[in-house]
Amino acid sequence: MKDIYELLASLQINYRRHDHPPVFTVEEADRHKGAIAGGQSKNLFLRNKKGQRHYLLVAEAHRPVSLKSLQTLLGESTLSFASPERLMKYLGLTPGSVSPFGIVNDERREVVVLLDRALMAHTQLNFHPNVNTATLTVSREDFQRFLEHCGNEVRTLALPTEGAT
Repeated sequence: MKDIYELLASLQINYRRHDHPPVFTVEEADRHKGAIAGGQSKNLFLRNKKGQRHYLLVAEAHRPVSLKSLQTLLGESTLSFASPERLMKYLGLTPGSVSPFGIVNDERREVVVLLDRALMAHTQLNFHPNVNTATLTVSREDFQRFLEHCGNEVRTLALPTEGAT
């Protein structure tokens, strides 16, 4: 697994690190990230019905997400959450630590990154540094440079909220 801090330094990406107790849900994160400015995210690692395609959805933390509407938007018959084993295989991460920074571990560039247009409207963005005991704040432009460096397919979407929970 690659060191995210070394990569950010090599790309000359500035960040602010905020340490906090481990968080596993958006609600837990809210208790610790209250004073952190910028767009807060939730990150969902998804797979299609046959497990042939994998997606990392990077959405605004409190945005309702309808997997059924998302699967229609992506042209998939079914989307579901990927297993912890798949999460480790493709992103080198464990549940609770899902982050777009995990894309650095997808050397075969198999995971499609789905960015929520509403989240990307923020000038500052917040993500785990591949562990759930800290949050890194980076500029939107630097985050986009990180994604370009990794080389995965990236799609920015207006996420459907109809039927979302």
